[in-house]
Amino acid sequence: MHINSAFASLVDARLTGLVHESTAGDPAERARHERFLISRLATGAVLMAMLPPYLLWRGVPTLVEAVAAACLILPVFAALLLARTGNLTLAHGVSSAALTGLVVCLASLTGGPSSAVTIWLVMIPVEALLAGSHRAALVAALLAMLGAVAVAVIEPATGFGFFAWPSALAMPVFAITAICHVLALSLEHRRREGRWSARLNAASMRDALLLDAIDDLVTWHDRTGSVLQASPAARSLAGTTPDALEGRGLFNRVHVSDRPAFLTALSAAAVQAQPVTVQFRLHAAGEAGEAGRVIWAEMRAHRVPGAMVPAVAGEAAVVAVTRDVSEHRRRSEEIEEARAAAERADEVKSRFLATVSHELRTPLNAIIGFSEMLEAESTLALGPERRREYAGIIHSSGRHLLEVVNTLLDMSRIQSGNFDYAPEPFEIAGLARGVCDLMQIRADQGGVRLRREIAADLPEVTADPRACRQMLINLLSNAVKFTPRGGDVTLSVRRVFDRIEMAVTDTGIGIAEADLPRLGDPFFQAGLGAGAGYGRPHEGTGLGLSVVRGLVGLHHGELTVESGPSRGTRVVVTLPLDCRVGRGDPGNPVPIRTAALAAAGSVPAALPAGALPPPAAPVPGELPAAALRLTG
Repeated sequence: MHINSAFASLVDARLTGLVHESTAGDPAERARHERFLISRLATGAVLMAMLPPYLLWRGVPTLVEAVAAACLILPVFAALLLARTGNLTLAHGVSSAALTGLVVCLASLTGGPSSAVTIWLVMIPVEALLAGSHRAALVAALLAMLGAVAVAVIEPATGFGFFAWPSALAMPVFAITAICHVLALSLEHRRREGRWSARLNAASMRDALLLDAIDDLVTWHDRTGSVLQASPAARSLAGTTPDALEGRGLFNRVHVSDRPAFLTALSAAAVQAQPVTVQFRLHAAGEAGEAGRVIWAEMRAHRVPGAMVPAVAGEAAVVAVTRDVSEHRRRSEEIEEARAAAERADEVKSRFLATVSHELRTPLNAIIGFSEMLEAESTLALGPERRREYAGIIHSSGRHLLEVVNTLLDMSRIQSGNFDYAPEPFEIAGLARGVCDLMQIRADQGGVRLRREIAADLPEVTADPRACRQMLINLLSNAVKFTPRGGDVTLSVRRVFDRIEMAVTDTGIGIAEADLPRLGDPFFQAGLGAGAGYGRPHEGTGLGLSVVRGLVGLHHGELTVESGPSRGTRVVVTLPLDCRVGRGDPGNPVPIRTAALAAAGSVPAALPAGALPPPAAPVPGELPAAALRLTG
């Protein structure tokens, strides 16, 4: 192998100086020049080496023998002519003329038209066609026909008194010439085959190195979608060997619901010029000792150029590049969630502006209007009762403004974590009675009966008294506001194991099931759209339950809401007896457990203890039908 390589290198070095510079930009033309040069120079060298021994044996050659010798040397001249001019057609013409002259000379020496040598005239255009071009083949065919005419016209050499060769001598001489020519062509073919084999091996090594270097899986498919070959990246992407993906191995690892899209993409890529991209879920095997995983993969399929139609068995019609896009998809989902959150924040801002502007402008208008009436000169004619009425309206409007501002400040402090949280032991029963006494006036004004069910054996609770008072005020205020005249509102306080349960139940308008998941969102009011700032039947900022939610979270408690349209509402706050343990994070509001009332009839004035059932265990992958869990 080393000797062959050295010989091929030597031949290449010599040919580099002989091949004409006009072939520098055309590898195919350069290969034809090299093949011609090697065959003619090798054949000429062998025959020239055989000529001196023949002359020593034969003596002075005859005229025909001299012409034959010149024809043997003429291919060497054709090779030199090609090296100087780069005209392959001209060189082939000279070579074909030399070969034709040799056949004519040998035919005249071995019997004329009856000589077996004349059959070699057929090979002259064939050799020119195989080694050269169509133009050279036409020239060679014309020369061969002229040679056939010459053989038919010229008398045998014996008729002119020349030396006649016996067939036993002529045929071996011509056979040696042909063998030398074929041997030269074989050596050239072997040399070029070695070069092409080396290039093919180098290209295969580069392709293999490229496939090993990239993390993307490259697969070749037939028109049915079966994998014919897979790259080594199958181990990193699918957790298996490339052989395991062949046939239907890759298809069997595609998620069942994504298989139609997978096959459709491969089928479309096989018949169109443009690549096809598809995303699907792929079941990848885990590493040793680990469970398998499902990843999101993106496949880009291309049609293989030159694929036959209809497909041949085992022929690659599509090449596909598949990569893991799980991280990219996760980030896209996060961006989509962030976009949705931004839209919700914008909606909240719009609702906040509409709500706060209404809640501030209404009492301010009342204050300004009645103050101007009291300030005007015409008020001197007003009686004391009318003055007291105007003053009461101004006072109540001012208190409403103060409540709105305090609520906003409380909500801001809770969300920012700056709420002054100071737990201390206190009697929860006394606090509950005080809140009921405070709310009794508002309940009487609305024609609502306020009931109290406060257990007598309640223990001390360690919590923030001001925060607990604020929770009960907000819940009772909402219950009274949304309960029509003649309805009932009940405050129930009892101990449940190591926790205190405070429940506010009303027989009011209730909450629709569609609004339950959004309870506790700032400025959200059930049954109202974002633009219902001025047409609302009830005043308020929509922050009451949000403040309660934040305060419950500070106490590490739980908040539950049970409601239904026209069936009333029951809100339950459950706090630990000692809220100093495990204080909640104000930046992460407590989840609200909600349940929709499906039974007919209204909620009774006082629901029995534990009336709200615990949420049913959800079916994996499904949301419960009657209970929704909201995370703030």
